[in-house]
Amino acid sequence: MISKYLSFLAKSTNQHGVHSPFVYGLVTSCIYKKSSPSVEDKLKIFFKRIKQNHTEIRITDFGAGSKYFKNNKRKVSALARKVGISKKYALLLNRLVSHLEVNQALELGTSIGLATMAMCIDNKKIKIDTVEGCSEITKVATSQFEHYQIKDQVIVYNENIKNILPVLTSTKKYDLVYVDANHQKEATLDYFEQCLQAKHNDSVFIFDDINWSEAMQETWETIKSHSEVKVTIDLFRWGLVFFRKEQNKEHFKIRF
Repeated sequence: MISKYLSFLAKSTNQHGVHSPFVYGLVTSCIYKKSSPSVEDKLKIFFKRIKQNHTEIRITDFGAGSKYFKNNKRKVSALARKVGISKKYALLLNRLVSHLEVNQALELGTSIGLATMAMCIDNKKIKIDTVEGCSEITKVATSQFEHYQIKDQVIVYNENIKNILPVLTSTKKYDLVYVDANHQKEATLDYFEQCLQAKHNDSVFIFDDINWSEAMQETWETIKSHSEVKVTIDLFRWGLVFFRKEQNKEHFKIRF
């Protein structure tokens, strides 16, 4: 992973290497913008509470497995530390929701709910459909949403993604799709193809862990080459995908 990141740094740029007005505005006004103290304080409270939850739960894993855990019994606090979204990316996710004026979002892989809650901080209009296959994790996330009084903004589907996704994408349009689920090439590309039905011109798709494995790197390259994809931004951990028909096809690597 270190060698991958060093290679990324050698090929990436900041806002000064970006000539697209849309991407330049996104980088300067969102990606590199500092979050408000109010958002940061609320997020710290979320993280602190979940990291103090040492309840042990039994995990049902529908994806590629874990690099951090050897069995299916895990403490909620360990999940928060090892596999939950980082504060840095949670703040970015919150800024993206605000900057892009996201009202309808789809999240594949609720986990313990940190990313879901990050999207809701100071974004009262957003409605989120979030899908989690593991029932024990779903219970943890749902209790978080209830505690922080955002359950009216979130619909949680405790379902296998492959079963519920065709239903959601055939009936709704999403401004933002956040994919942090299976981490296998075939499954991720299947999610991507199905979610194309639910996009519009200004939608953004976010894929987590695009450098998690060689298979995920191949997945990212396949997504970039899709005919409907116009702009991609590689932040090393995340890949952002835009479909704006008015844009020339371009790919960016941005240091973050």
